[in-house]
Amino acid sequence: MASETTPGNPETTGADAIDRAIAQGLDFDGSPIPPVKLELYNKVMGLEAGRQRSGVSNTMRSRIVRIGAKHIPQEELNQMLIDANFAPLKDKEIAFYYGGK
Repeated sequence: MASETTPGNPETTGADAIDRAIAQGLDFDGSPIPPVKLELYNKVMGLEAGRQRSGVSNTMRSRIVRIGAKHIPQEELNQMLIDANFAPLKDKEIAFYYGGK
């Protein structure tokens, strides 16, 4: 996979773009996020913040798979995981992230 970057709007790109928009209560188009949606989001994120974590490596792998599947072909992501000494893609991950492609 080519590691080519495409410049984008700094307000809508990057890992923190969503968090910044939520904190402002505004969608990327400038429209307000309805309070009921913000309340539910904050409630669920509060629950997640209090959850005991199983380990950094497991969380790293989960994030790599979840986000990588959006950008990287299955075989390539699987090899990248193996090369980095993570467990390869599981059948259920392949079905979930790549099954409809």
